[in-house]
Amino acid sequence: MLNISNNSISESIDLKTFKSGKNIFNKEYHKRFRQFLLIFSIIIIIILFLPWTQNISGKGSVTTLRPNQRPQTLQSQIPGRIEEWFVQEGNFVKKGDTILRISEVKSDYFDSKLTERTQDQLNAKNLSIDAYKGKVNALEKQLFALKKERQLKLKQARNKLLQANLKVKSDSIDLEAIRTKSKIAKIQYDRTEDLQKEGLKAVKDVEEKRVKLQEISAKLVSQENKLLTSQNNIINAQLHIATLKASYEDKLAKTQSNIFSAKSAGLETETQASKLEINVANYTKRSSLLYITAPLDGYINKAIKSGIGETFKAGEKLVGIMPANYELAVEMFVRPIDLPLVHKDEDVRVQFDGWPAIVFSGWPNVSYGTYGAKVVAIENFISDNGMYRVLLAPNKDTEPWPTAIRVGSGAKTIALLENVPIWFELWRQLNSFPPNFYQPDTKTMSSKNKKKK
Repeated sequence: MLNISNNSISESIDLKTFKSGKNIFNKEYHKRFRQFLLIFSIIIIIILFLPWTQNISGKGSVTTLRPNQRPQTLQSQIPGRIEEWFVQEGNFVKKGDTILRISEVKSDYFDSKLTERTQDQLNAKNLSIDAYKGKVNALEKQLFALKKERQLKLKQARNKLLQANLKVKSDSIDLEAIRTKSKIAKIQYDRTEDLQKEGLKAVKDVEEKRVKLQEISAKLVSQENKLLTSQNNIINAQLHIATLKASYEDKLAKTQSNIFSAKSAGLETETQASKLEINVANYTKRSSLLYITAPLDGYINKAIKSGIGETFKAGEKLVGIMPANYELAVEMFVRPIDLPLVHKDEDVRVQFDGWPAIVFSGWPNVSYGTYGAKVVAIENFISDNGMYRVLLAPNKDTEPWPTAIRVGSGAKTIALLENVPIWFELWRQLNSFPPNFYQPDTKTMSSKNKKKK
């Protein structure tokens, strides 16, 4: 009823006299309600002071610990055409087993004896190199012989020059002797002529002296001619030496030029032989690439290129293979704001898809169906999804991971941080504060690891 009037009827009417009033006001249920509220409040307060493990949750997938243990695809280094398959999907192959055979699609490599023919060309080039080396040796011997011959010829020419010089000296001495004799003959002729004029000598004596003077004069002219001839021989000897030098210099230059030409041709042939060696090695290696083999022990997952006669490009994926031996790991992704809180060797709980679990993120010891892991690697560069990748390995101190897990299945991760009261965690969540930032004690962790060892 509405409280419109200021007059109250509660003073004049007793509500307890009515039947409904008796049912309401005579019961003491409010005492039990107060007790319930009190007990509930005490339980809430106790719960608020219970320990709570701060955590960072994330999603990830199962992978392998080592890169070489992850699923991979096989490619061909050369373009080709599929000719024959030796395996089928799901088969187990060992390292080195042949998976498929391909053939060439480039016309440059259609010749089945290309390697042998290139090897024959290489052998011919090697013989040519030996021939050039022999030619160089012969020319070097010829050059040595020319130098020796030049030395002897020049020595012979210099001896002739020396003989000519000595002949000039000898002729000069003879000329001086004849000149002296000519002077004496002239004096004797003049003396005899004077004595004949005085009547002391006969005309015959004067004539004898005149004849002797003429003979000596003739000898003087002849000796002068011999001296000029000897001097001319010196000039001829000098000219002969110069001619020998010029002639042998020309021969030596030609021989040296032939040597350099032979060496240059030999080096060019060696270059061609080196290219042919590279071609032989490339052709041999290319022949081995016609068979795609397994790089490790594993299982054939999927034939990406199927059928016979299908062509493909170099580097194109042909078949997928999963290694037989691998160590499981989980890759989780965390937000950039949470990355500073994650450190190596931290404990993480993992829930795998397909394995039922009861998870209490703040009470990991109470959770059921989760498995222990440790952080082994943290990516230093952000991934394409805008988060940082963290790699987890099984924690050997906890229960082992399920053996039926396969690489690629999903997983949910909970990185365990600091232990705080529940009231603190509620206060942090209401204020949108990040979890407590702390650095793990590396000395303590290393000492623990040593004790475990």
